[in-house]
Amino acid sequence: MFHLVNKQLNRRTIQSTFIKQTVTQQRSFGLTHIFLQNSKKKKKMSYDSNYQNNNRGGYRSYGGNDRGGYGGGYRGNDRGGYRGNDRGGYRSSQPVNVSPPVWSEVTLEPFTKDFYQESPSVASRSEEDVLAFRNENEMVIKGQDVCKPITSFDEAGLPSKLLEKVKSQGYDAPTGIQCQGWPMALSGRDMIGIAKTGSGKTVSFGIPAIVHILAQPRLKRGDGPIALILAPTRELANQIEGEIRKFLINGLNVTTLYGGAPKGKQIRDLQNGCEIVVATPGRLLDFVKSGVTNLNRVTYLVLDEADRMLDMGFEDQLRDILSFIRPDKQTLMWSATWPKEVRALAADFMASDAIQVNVGSQGLQASKTITQKFEFCSRFEKKDLLVKHMETIFDTTEDQKDLKIIIFTSTKSMCDDLTSDLRYKGFGAGCLHGDKSQSERDWVLRSFKQGTLNILIATDVAARGLGMYINKVKEEMKMTLISLQRVGFFFMSFS
Repeated sequence: MFHLVNKQLNRRTIQSTFIKQTVTQQRSFGLTHIFLQNSKKKKKMSYDSNYQNNNRGGYRSYGGNDRGGYGGGYRGNDRGGYRGNDRGGYRSSQPVNVSPPVWSEVTLEPFTKDFYQESPSVASRSEEDVLAFRNENEMVIKGQDVCKPITSFDEAGLPSKLLEKVKSQGYDAPTGIQCQGWPMALSGRDMIGIAKTGSGKTVSFGIPAIVHILAQPRLKRGDGPIALILAPTRELANQIEGEIRKFLINGLNVTTLYGGAPKGKQIRDLQNGCEIVVATPGRLLDFVKSGVTNLNRVTYLVLDEADRMLDMGFEDQLRDILSFIRPDKQTLMWSATWPKEVRALAADFMASDAIQVNVGSQGLQASKTITQKFEFCSRFEKKDLLVKHMETIFDTTEDQKDLKIIIFTSTKSMCDDLTSDLRYKGFGAGCLHGDKSQSERDWVLRSFKQGTLNILIATDVAARGLGMYINKVKEEMKMTLISLQRVGFFFMSFS
């Protein structure tokens, strides 16, 4: 009995000793863990304090500090890296909200914007000849002391290299809007140009932009663009950039900024220096307010498809952007229509002595080369009738590779549903709307242009962006536009 009790006492003593040792070890481990955590925190705080206060790099370093990398001190650290991991870079700093300058307190450097020298052949034209030319091209001029129109590229007074570039593109003569628009834009005055989509408006403001830039001091590190072109949609911005790129000389650069695409390449283009920037308002305002770029050097501003930008609700963003641009800039506003909303915007943005040219109707008007057919039906019959018309069009076309059909829908869901239905029926169809990624949109447009897809179904996001492309291909192949409406649909065929 005594032996048994003694064993139990010994066992309890051993258990008590083991528990005390375990508790001591746990406490010791806990204190060590807390000490390590505190030392890590102190180390991190010390690193952050160095990160915020070091002096290697900075906003204007372009990656050119002593450690390399694209983001080389972009936000003021010493290790670079665009994505901003724990070693700094573009995304590692606190967000910046840049405010517009108070221009009344800024001393503005003067710049040149009047480059037009009237050629002797233009100067010798009588007022009767000028009036006859304007009537022939359905031009209406508003404003005082408007330049006479030109009739050939040689009369525009372009630099020789630029003139060679223009002639190398195969153009025979300037279009109506270019004949009057070039002298007006090159004169340095604020101007408004109204002409139908596909009439050559892009070249009308693109060529004077290049002439304007060639007369300005070269960009320095940290400078923003000299010419800024604002467009309502990604597709239109890309097409404007493609058109302007054809005429670039003397090492000038152009880039596009738009949402829905990675920011990395766009930021790199800006940091490398671009004299011409084509942008949608949202992405540009994001870059300006975050300090990625600035608009201090902008002296040539273009608002392209201004009516469409107002329809899409960009007015507030446009006003924000203009607050970052010097007030003595040259402003050019281009539009396909001239409603009262655009007139009100022009009154706020343009100088009081702005001049204006209208080519054709100020409202929406179908071209005389388009055959229109309207068909009314219930909303339940639209798809079946559309498929019937598609089958008829394809059956009566010998070379289907050259057949192009564009269908406009009012909603994104209708766009997706119709694409699926037509693909199920065996048609090569692709769709285009605002919810598609930029890579998808680019692939659909490229496939449609190359003939891989015969049918393009789109919302109004592509209504203006496809204008230049339609204008080029309608002379070479059969083009059919179809717009689905609540009460039916209508066809427009280019012959």
